[in-house]
Amino acid sequence: MVSPFDAVTQAQLRRIRPRGRWIGSKQGWEFPLGAANPLRECLGRRFPLTPELKQWLDWCDSPLPPLPLHRELVKAADLDQPLPDGRVPLSHQRSGARWLLARRGAVLADEMGLGKTLTALLAARALMRCTSLRLMVVAPVGLHPHWRREAEGVNLRLQLVSWARLPTELPPAGTLLVVDEAHFAQSLRAARTTALLRLARHPRLRAIWMLTGTPMKNGRPDQLFPLLAAIDHPIARDQRQYEERYCQGHWRERHGRRQWQASGASQLEELRRLTRPLILHRRKSQVLTLPPKRRRQQPVVLTEAEALGFDHRVDLILEDYRRRAALGEVRSDAEPLALLTALRRIAAEFKLPAAVHLLRELLDRGEAVVLFSGFIEPLQLLQQRLGGELLIGRQRPAERQLAVDRFQQGDSDLLLATFGTGGLGFTLHRARHVVLLERPWTPGDVDQAEDRCHRLGMDGVGLTCHWLQLGPADQLVDGLVASKAQQIEILLGPRRLQLSRTSLPAMVRQCLKSA
Repeated sequence: MVSPFDAVTQAQLRRIRPRGRWIGSKQGWEFPLGAANPLRECLGRRFPLTPELKQWLDWCDSPLPPLPLHRELVKAADLDQPLPDGRVPLSHQRSGARWLLARRGAVLADEMGLGKTLTALLAARALMRCTSLRLMVVAPVGLHPHWRREAEGVNLRLQLVSWARLPTELPPAGTLLVVDEAHFAQSLRAARTTALLRLARHPRLRAIWMLTGTPMKNGRPDQLFPLLAAIDHPIARDQRQYEERYCQGHWRERHGRRQWQASGASQLEELRRLTRPLILHRRKSQVLTLPPKRRRQQPVVLTEAEALGFDHRVDLILEDYRRRAALGEVRSDAEPLALLTALRRIAAEFKLPAAVHLLRELLDRGEAVVLFSGFIEPLQLLQQRLGGELLIGRQRPAERQLAVDRFQQGDSDLLLATFGTGGLGFTLHRARHVVLLERPWTPGDVDQAEDRCHRLGMDGVGLTCHWLQLGPADQLVDGLVASKAQQIEILLGPRRLQLSRTSLPAMVRQCLKSA
């Protein structure tokens, strides 16, 4: 709502419930759709309605009939019967489907590899058997073939849309929206988050189920807010109040301007208690008997010549940083991260001899290995030395799937992947060893990569994850991952933990001193 800034109108708008918020003189007021009738009663014909908003209000005045009772939906699900393709749903998938059917908005946050896709499709099938609606699935394009195969396995028709092309409208008959990789909407500033929240508020939406193994990839409650807003959780109806209580929200003077900061974490035990009814997070160890996953930190020892070269490259980076800092050219908000990225890129290059030695040792023993890195150049160099399959974002989806199929079928024992591509949606359970050349910034991305291999279908002695570590930059990131993982454990994990954390600036200063 855009209105003239006069005292009477502003006072009237502040009394409207549900509350709105003032978002600037150019954009005016923003209200939830539930405030439409009070606004019309209060302001009458003073403000015109757009045709689109009028259509939404007409739909609100003529709501869809209520959905069937939960017991009827569970009965229609036939969860104890084999699927048309012969598979039998596992116990945790059946219980997960029953849990979803009891909720019109929910986040299924099971760990990677527990079959969230089939769980959601089983629940969707029951809903579609009992009422007339359409199933729409939002998923990255690379996962569309996986969703089609799973839907064919349960004889279900669905409409697939990508995160880049979310529709603006839903059909009048009603839609069930399933959102895969829901953590793609963890930033309110992203256009795809805005588009998703618009769909989530559509009057013709019957239910929305969010699927993600990493609802808080960075361990920050502000990343959870968009997911809670999408499912209409009560604590997400007031963003400012949520950020003040759970994100340490406060005003801060920066470059002569007041800026709102809400990237902290507080009251996590309370947030855990309030969100638990609508977030289902289960670990593999709770519901499956899988071989164990072990992590091994493997420090890389350089030769004298390699150490001299490494120190020289690092000194050049640091000298340039300090020179620009003295001249006032360093941006306090972005430059330290750029510096760390440069240090990690150098470290990845100097870890290649150790990586080659480890990979050859494993391959000579007949092991299947997946290596992850955040940088493409080291992967290309390793492929030139050792062969194997390459899995990177520059490839087309069909090329990526062919590389995965060749690895899974045993045509190749080595798969070299970036975290952003190989850590998303693929099943790589043939591997018994995962090598991380370096770690991503977030524990969610680490888990996404490792759990491509540690999942249903694997057998043998378990999975060993090798973390190659060289220099203070790797130590800093590994410490940062552990610190963020603690916050995630407090909110989603089964145990109560005391939170002790170190700020990123303090870690950066420690890294620079060590270097």
